[in-house]
Amino acid sequence: MGILDSKIPSGPLADKWTKHKNDIDLVNPANKRNIDIIVVGTGLAGGSAAATFAELGYNVKTFCYQDSPRRAHSIAAQGGINAAKNYQGDGDSNYRLFYDTIKGGDYRSREANVYRLAEVSGNIIDQCVAQGVPFAREYGGLLDNRSFGGVLVSRTFYAKGQTGQQLLLGAYSAMNRQINRGKIQSFNRHEMMDLVKVDGKARGIIARNLVTGEIERHSAHAVVLATGGYGNVFFLSTNAMGSNVMAAWRAHKRGAFFANPCFTQIHPTCIPVSGDHQSKLTLMSESLRNDGRIWVPKNLKDAEAIRNSQLKPTQLKEEDRDYFLERRYPAFGNLVPRDVASRAAKERCDAGFGVNKTGEAVYLDFASAIMRYGKEKALTSGLKDVDENTIRKLGEEVIEAKYGNLFQMYEKIVDENPYKTPMKIYPAVHYTMGGLWVDYNLQTTIEGCYAAGEANFSDHGANRLGASALMQGLADGYFVLPYTIGDYLSKDIRTGTIPTDSPEFDSVEKEVRDRIAKLKAGKGTHSVDYYHKKLGKIMWNKCGMSRNAKELQEAIDEISDLRADFWENVNVPGSPDTKNQELEKAGRVADFLELGELFAKDALTRNESCGGHFREEYQTPEGEALRDDKNFKFVSAWEYKGEPKDAVLHKEDLIYENIELKTRSYK
Repeated sequence: MGILDSKIPSGPLADKWTKHKNDIDLVNPANKRNIDIIVVGTGLAGGSAAATFAELGYNVKTFCYQDSPRRAHSIAAQGGINAAKNYQGDGDSNYRLFYDTIKGGDYRSREANVYRLAEVSGNIIDQCVAQGVPFAREYGGLLDNRSFGGVLVSRTFYAKGQTGQQLLLGAYSAMNRQINRGKIQSFNRHEMMDLVKVDGKARGIIARNLVTGEIERHSAHAVVLATGGYGNVFFLSTNAMGSNVMAAWRAHKRGAFFANPCFTQIHPTCIPVSGDHQSKLTLMSESLRNDGRIWVPKNLKDAEAIRNSQLKPTQLKEEDRDYFLERRYPAFGNLVPRDVASRAAKERCDAGFGVNKTGEAVYLDFASAIMRYGKEKALTSGLKDVDENTIRKLGEEVIEAKYGNLFQMYEKIVDENPYKTPMKIYPAVHYTMGGLWVDYNLQTTIEGCYAAGEANFSDHGANRLGASALMQGLADGYFVLPYTIGDYLSKDIRTGTIPTDSPEFDSVEKEVRDRIAKLKAGKGTHSVDYYHKKLGKIMWNKCGMSRNAKELQEAIDEISDLRADFWENVNVPGSPDTKNQELEKAGRVADFLELGELFAKDALTRNESCGGHFREEYQTPEGEALRDDKNFKFVSAWEYKGEPKDAVLHKEDLIYENIELKTRSYK
């Protein structure tokens, strides 16, 4: 087991990034014109990186499998983006954001990376405001913000339920400007099939044109992977169905270590599953937890009556309701971090208190918030002696201004009015903290191959605080990669264009074509979705919100068998030489069938609970995560050796010099 070099600069924490920027080599503007960069993925991380590289003068090629970068998964992020601006003077600071993020991730992330993230967070807000992102504003004109789970301050900036969309439009507009200048060549409806290395360095990719089926070669002096996470290994997740691990997994097979695959985030505010027909779960913004109170009935008989439609939740008196987050975590209440809120909901449902037909849902209730806001609105409007109905109407207007689009979406899906009856929510897979291992410069263990945003193993640790995914993606793309990649590329100013007619490109393209042929050679009758759903069920049941050694070992064996069956019996219709969405899916599911096994192996080797990784064998008497800092204070980085079962573990020890490791408490 080797030790990984994270290349973290020396010196005091608050000075590391400044010192690093002062020490790195630069490329002069005239030489930037002679250097090519490939960016795979054009969400917030990839889009912001591509736009910034092109603004600096590099020649950039971008690749996205959608018809437009505007359709990246970041668009689904509703709630907001964090920044330590301390607008409200409530005690926020770079250090506080750094500490909350480290604590929220259960002390399983790097101090230096997280501090840098906090340090540049304020720049992101300034950048986006300058781009015209319509962040919500208070009546005085200042940017508005709110609190998210796991923190005691308001630092989440938002754009009324469409923060991700608006930030993406900002990055997209910056990209478009560079496309018009000819500095970015945009390849939409293209999927990266493999990474090409020349003399050990990443020098290009093989891509498939998803419209024509053509296999293409593209070269560059460096490759940036910004392709998001792998939550769809569970099939039913909140991710867009195209979100997959292919690019990262191809890089892994070429020598990039894959880190912490078992660190997955479960999001507490999702619309519960309604049947086997679903392909996706609907995410609701965590901002709802600012005002919604989470509860289940106190008595089992009431829960049963609600499940059987014999009782409505509104008929239950206050004293018969268990506001279990407020009861268990009085300091944070409904604003505990996602992993804590999710497990607490599961615990209540497992005990028989679930409120939907399947018993897998809890209530998110806005009744008290509506009345509280209504009274405030009546006072500020100069209304006196108003009746309860008027107060309720005024309160509903305030709630509508805050969350109207989310309430509308919920009603369309569930056919219940959330202003009148509590929402039903249940946790679902949402984000992956694992990914390609990167050093402080965001470079993988392959020279010249970088990973940004959710594709890398993340600054978050074992759990992610809400609203910090957008923060990490934009921090990486706008403010980190442009510096660090320049240091690497300064050695390439005399290299010249990388030719694509080389033996290295020939060899990788042949492997890609052989793999497609192998996928097409399956002789069975089962669809790709058949295998994806089977894999998803194994993952959710045995590697989901809670795990244990017995079931993890079963998962490893079952996934291995399922993978063998897939290659033998999958049926991929149509031709590889044209548009073929089943072939696209097949390639992705083939990778998931390998990743899933490594995921379970990683979870099995980590004999502790931390963040989103909850091992049933390691918990406190109160049912909280029980870390083992003595033996597991490291990043697990896996080296590819053929089958997932043969992967070799390398450990990066996490060194804490600035904060004291404590048992995480939100009570």
